[in-house]
Amino acid sequence: MDVALWVEPGEVVAVLGPNGAGKTTLLRALAGLLPLSGGRVLLDGVVLEDPARAIRMPPERRPIGVVFQDYLLFPHLDAVENVAFGLRCRGVSPPVARAHALDWLERMGMADHGRARPAELSGGQAQRVALARALAVNPRLLLLDEPLSALDASSRTEVRRDLRRHLQSFNGIRVLVTHDPLEAAFLSDRLVVIERGRVVQTGSAAEVTQKPRSRYVADLVGVNLFRGHAAGDRVELGDGSSLTIGDRLEGEVFAVIHPRAVAVYRSRPDGTPRNVFPGKADAVDVHADRARVHVSGPLPLVAEVTPGAAEALRLAEGGAVWISVKATEVSVYPV
Repeated sequence: MDVALWVEPGEVVAVLGPNGAGKTTLLRALAGLLPLSGGRVLLDGVVLEDPARAIRMPPERRPIGVVFQDYLLFPHLDAVENVAFGLRCRGVSPPVARAHALDWLERMGMADHGRARPAELSGGQAQRVALARALAVNPRLLLLDEPLSALDASSRTEVRRDLRRHLQSFNGIRVLVTHDPLEAAFLSDRLVVIERGRVVQTGSAAEVTQKPRSRYVADLVGVNLFRGHAAGDRVELGDGSSLTIGDRLEGEVFAVIHPRAVAVYRSRPDGTPRNVFPGKADAVDVHADRARVHVSGPLPLVAEVTPGAAEALRLAEGGAVWISVKATEVSVYPV
């Protein structure tokens, strides 16, 4: 794994990536739960870990709070004792730790559930208790591992709003790991996308979605992404196919085509569209008022049409089709 991550004070950063990308490994390394073999971890200029200098601060001494994916509340302790646990581990006396825990539960709207054990709590309530436990120790860095993944769909929206409010009220550094782009965009100021243990893109949600730099990000956004070499008004894609574009560029570029910009026909279209390719309709996925058509061929891509158009063209039956894209509908930017 080779990830460089820098987070400014007061910033919320979401680490986004597919399963196996290294998101949880990164979080565990920051928390000190996974020893580093190289690199280093600095927090406010203090070295928490640097194998080259034989420095390694143990997890319990790091000013870091962690909310785990499944919350990991102690089943035999009630909510108050769960929140007080971290404080007591840091030498705070039981009465003072309990008082702080009650205060944090009240901040989370959980004052009436202090005597409840984890099995008696809903998913959203358990998440609030886990967040209170992480914040009660006054961490400088707050880490959240898939904070909403254990919730059902009916409670996720409400808890997401609550979590955003609590994150905004915390003035430390916040890093959350997720595979959900909606969650990442809603909760964070900046996205860091990692794949195969490396950062492939970083920026605001708008910057990442407008100019995806990997197939994974393009699939998240729902657009077609190609990489090729621009020479004037053409982009050579390397497999013998090419795209005509509206601008004139030189060098390695990404080319993005929104599915809505792709027209689908059963026979070669008349006129002079700049990008016309034969293909085969492999699958049609209908979502509400749109149908996404997966087309294989010299330029494999996804087109988006109305369900009525998909039915009129009998696209669900598969078979040969033609696709066309206007040159001005191809968005191109440097690699």
